[in-house]
Amino acid sequence: MKIEIENLTFKCIIGILNFERVKKQKVILNISFEYDFVDNSFIDYSEVSILVKKTMKKEKFELLEDAIKTIEKLLYDTYDIKNLKLKISKPNILKDCVVSLSS
Repeated sequence: MKIEIENLTFKCIIGILNFERVKKQKVILNISFEYDFVDNSFIDYSEVSILVKKTMKKEKFELLEDAIKTIEKLLYDTYDIKNLKLKISKPNILKDCVVSLSS
């Protein structure tokens, strides 16, 4: 099975610029991964969303790279998953584009 969580949107502190450390900004996460569905053992995608959002808000990452590495480790440690794809976007950091980092 494959779970895809698209456009998980919320505000948090993330970034290295001075104003990013004091004012929450909008971030968008896209997450996909595969898992083996056996005997009704499933992964609750709402729990995944809540866990990721809570971690992002709590950690107040400076670098997107650190956020991705932390979320990847968290998901692999919490769930029996494979082929994780993760993308974090900051849609409002630049006026003329959306900046993203993915793994």
